[in-house]
Amino acid sequence: MSYPSSSSVEDMDDRLRREVEDAMVLLVQCQSTGILADVSKALASLLSVVELTPEHYPSFTRLLNNIGIAYKSRFELTGDLHDLSKAISACARAVELTPDGHSHMPSHLTNLGVSLNCRFQRAGDLHDLDQAIMHQKRAIRLTPDGDSDMASRYSNLGVYYSARALHNGDLHDLSEAILTKQQAVEITPEQDPTMFRLMNNLGISLKDRFKRTGDPQDLTLGISAARKAVELAPKDHQMMHFLLDNLGIALNSRFSRTGEILDIDDAISAQREAVELTPKGHPETHLHLSHLGSSLQARFRRTENHNDIADAIIAQERALEVTPPGHPWTASWLNNLALSFTSRFQHTGDLAYLAQAISTEQRALKLTPENHPDYASRLNSLASSLRGRFECTGDFDDITEAISLQKKVIGLNAMGNPSMHVYLGNFASSLRSRFKRTGDLHDLNEAISALQKAVAFMTAADNLVQMDTHLSHLGTSLVARFRRTANSADLDEAISVQRRAVTITPEGHVNMPFHLNNLGATLESRFHHRGSSHDFDEAIANLKASATNKYSPPRSRVSAAKNWAELLNHSYPPPPDILEAFEVAIDLSVLAVTLDLTLERRYGQLQKTPNLPLQAASAAFLFDKPGKALEWLEQGRCLVWGQLTNLRAPLDDLREHDVHLADRIMEVSKQLDRANGSSSRLSRESMSLSEKVSLENQSRNQMTLAQEWDDLLASVRVLPGFETFLKPSPWYTLLQHLPDSGPVVVVNIDVNRCDAIALVPGKLEPLHIPLPLFSLGKCNKYREDLNAQLRSFNLSDRGEMCRFSETRSEERSARSVTRVKHSETIVQAILRRLWEELVKPILQKLDMLRNNTSSATTLSRIWWCPTGSLSFLPIHAAGRYGNEESECLMDYAVSSYTPSVAALIERVKNVRSIDRATSGLFITSQPDAPGCSSIQGTTKEVRSIHDFLLTSGARAEKVEGSAATISATLEAMNTFTSIHLACHASQDAADPLKSRFHFHNGTLDLATIIQRNLKNADLAFLSACQTSTGVEKLSDEAVHLAAGMLAAGYCRVVATMWSIEDRHAPGVAIDFYQYLFNHADKANASSSYSRGPSGGGGFDGTNSARALHHAIQRLRTMLADDSDHSLLAWVPYVHYGY
Repeated sequence: MSYPSSSSVEDMDDRLRREVEDAMVLLVQCQSTGILADVSKALASLLSVVELTPEHYPSFTRLLNNIGIAYKSRFELTGDLHDLSKAISACARAVELTPDGHSHMPSHLTNLGVSLNCRFQRAGDLHDLDQAIMHQKRAIRLTPDGDSDMASRYSNLGVYYSARALHNGDLHDLSEAILTKQQAVEITPEQDPTMFRLMNNLGISLKDRFKRTGDPQDLTLGISAARKAVELAPKDHQMMHFLLDNLGIALNSRFSRTGEILDIDDAISAQREAVELTPKGHPETHLHLSHLGSSLQARFRRTENHNDIADAIIAQERALEVTPPGHPWTASWLNNLALSFTSRFQHTGDLAYLAQAISTEQRALKLTPENHPDYASRLNSLASSLRGRFECTGDFDDITEAISLQKKVIGLNAMGNPSMHVYLGNFASSLRSRFKRTGDLHDLNEAISALQKAVAFMTAADNLVQMDTHLSHLGTSLVARFRRTANSADLDEAISVQRRAVTITPEGHVNMPFHLNNLGATLESRFHHRGSSHDFDEAIANLKASATNKYSPPRSRVSAAKNWAELLNHSYPPPPDILEAFEVAIDLSVLAVTLDLTLERRYGQLQKTPNLPLQAASAAFLFDKPGKALEWLEQGRCLVWGQLTNLRAPLDDLREHDVHLADRIMEVSKQLDRANGSSSRLSRESMSLSEKVSLENQSRNQMTLAQEWDDLLASVRVLPGFETFLKPSPWYTLLQHLPDSGPVVVVNIDVNRCDAIALVPGKLEPLHIPLPLFSLGKCNKYREDLNAQLRSFNLSDRGEMCRFSETRSEERSARSVTRVKHSETIVQAILRRLWEELVKPILQKLDMLRNNTSSATTLSRIWWCPTGSLSFLPIHAAGRYGNEESECLMDYAVSSYTPSVAALIERVKNVRSIDRATSGLFITSQPDAPGCSSIQGTTKEVRSIHDFLLTSGARAEKVEGSAATISATLEAMNTFTSIHLACHASQDAADPLKSRFHFHNGTLDLATIIQRNLKNADLAFLSACQTSTGVEKLSDEAVHLAAGMLAAGYCRVVATMWSIEDRHAPGVAIDFYQYLFNHADKANASSSYSRGPSGGGGFDGTNSARALHHAIQRLRTMLADDSDHSLLAWVPYVHYGY
């Protein structure tokens, strides 16, 4: 820091002398107070005096020196470069006029150097820094030994060397910086008031050299120096915010190396305090904000705490907002912000964040000259983001550009560049990504070569920072090549380098689970290749260590847990330890799907562990633990459904115990429920800072709510009697609330075995029913055959089959009734096999007898809960058709489906009377929705239903065509207990939440439906296509429109597995409602259905399953045969719920 000269001014008259002395006192004071008016007043006084002072006066050079200091002081408060230029001119003139050998020359040279360095920091002109170093070295040479200013001059020189090293990457400059700063510390007593400055400067350089060399000793000494600086500085010193920020930077660096969470916590604490202590409008505010953002981003990568990444983005955007235009650090702040956007993308899967990262990196690159030291690293960052987008979208242009940029990066740098290993590693990642897409072995070979060079480079430099990552990636690349070439040497080398990665990674580091998982997976590959039991045992040990690593979040460990369980599952016979492995895997998969994630991201996370609950249940069956199998199926399936249900769970029991706790849970659940589907798609670039902060605050608020929700659940679960509050139910509690009208059957299908669990009212144990005749392979074959036949009949939407059946040619007709043997068509064969291999064995175990009348009124109920691929097959229609021995499930029971057992018993436990004020049916048709085929049968359907209901005295409202808007339909869901939608619908396999009903004014999608929380909903009849189809990649999450209506609050839903015929739908609907009204007296006693006067009566869907059974039997009778055409007309109708 520069100080005004306090030398005498005897050569001036008394008035000028007093004016100069007053100005210098004021200047010294204002350097502590930071009052701009005082600086300007002191500067004005000095300028007026210098105009009256001849150049030959001895005091003239001192006046110029002090004027330079005053201009620089004002620059520090205003950021006005014009003042800084004047400061340099004044100081340079003072040096020019000071005779060689004069005692004031060292101080004048020092002040000139300080101002030149300051301008370099702001404008980035390296010539200024070179001049500062030259003047400071001369000042030191001219300073006598023992001079009290010697330490500060050494320190200044060290600062300049550090700045030049940072700019040009010269390690020699950095070592010179450390040497001179150490000399400054050594000659200064600890009690000296400037010691904290010297320690701070030394700490910065030691930290910088650690970044270059990876020497942990430098980092340890750097943190020690930074802490000492904070301890020695007066608590109210104006530099305290700089000292705290520097300490935070050093601690962040050590966290990056060791993963010690305490370091990053302390770093963020120090940097938050630094930001708070920084005076408003201070020109260095942007530095502290950006550094805080980087630390928050680093902690987020470790903990995945959504608050951290939201705060990081806010801090970094604020830093950019307050950075002066044209500032040389702008590009760095943009790059840091882009890294945070990338982290947010990796957490949310929202491509909008990745696009924002790419555009921000492109802005940073435009501001960076090609000869800038950071140009290569910014090219590299952009390339990495482009690769990330390619991996999501498959856009080949992105990966091509990424590889091109990375080749340029490597070409710009010699192997001696300390960042070369980073560039080589990222280049290898892009090559591997392209190899996965094209299979071009040349790319994989080049990736392996690049990684080997990166490892060799770091080994030669004795640098372990990021070495573990390169080794791990090298191992996975070698494994990929082994799978192509079968060269076992690659496998051996992969294990060797992955073991080394584990060895050099500190315990507790965030990367440890990844390295252990990779090593375990590679050992598993060698076990399968060579059969060595040692490899098997070591693979199990590493996978288990990864899965149970307590330092990493669940999402980082799920893959290892799944691999651990699956490897044990490959043993014959599997050991009992497999149950522990699956227990860990199921728990982690649940914990990974957190409420702070959007619904899309939660479903995306679940796709990473497909069929895990089914595999776990299969293992439990093997060890004769059907109860545990049931628990795992309930815990691991329909996770998002369960979260929605928990958020809407009644709290009557808790409210009796603690009303305030119950109210808070209710309030948080409502806020989380509203936040489930909300996300902004606006471009951030067009937003103001306040809008960006508001957006991040919304995101942070969801994380805060999710954390509070977890904390509230923990508080409830310590209360006596509430230990299992909103937890997955133990198997025995599921048996306590079964419907009394029939069994619930869960069918598990896995590659190893197939089993059913029957839950029978009144039974104390689940009934385990092995299904040795059925298999996953058969299930998939039946699905393929059924889908082929559906395509053959052109069942794309509600209108297609009708038109096809009226106009089909003989050729098309022949194809549609293809027979697998002389007496059996394809669909008949599928339904027969389902009957013989799956359904009939279950009915026999349940002692269910055939009812020859097949009357819906007298038959027992049965609920099916299929898993995996079986969810796409019509279990309810299983049977033998087309001959004298025909029999089917419909002869034995009335079938319904349920997404999970818990979903069903929740309805049973919470049977509610129908609200008389809203009891009724809202009916709408959409015969000519834009972009869809015409379905004029919907008009006949809704009019017939409406006329019948009015005649029956029920409350009903009919809205047709363009009059039925989406908003009106959503509102009707609140004002009517039941709804009938006669329209087009479609399942979106790529994005299930976009599955939708088609209206004249747009579409009503699944994401919107599940946001509803309908308190009085009863029945939804979805007279549309594909409303219970689901998608294969989420077969156990019930992501279809029927399940969405259940999630919204409807107790029961009539839906379709595929397209239905427009000509048959009206008849099915009328028969359905006639049965409901004719058998209203047999509805549950808890219902409040009544036949009131016209338009005022109640409406009760309790008998909806039996009504559908009746309507389908009527349709079967009308069709009069069991041809595939007839079967495909009635089979798609299904009933969901209670």
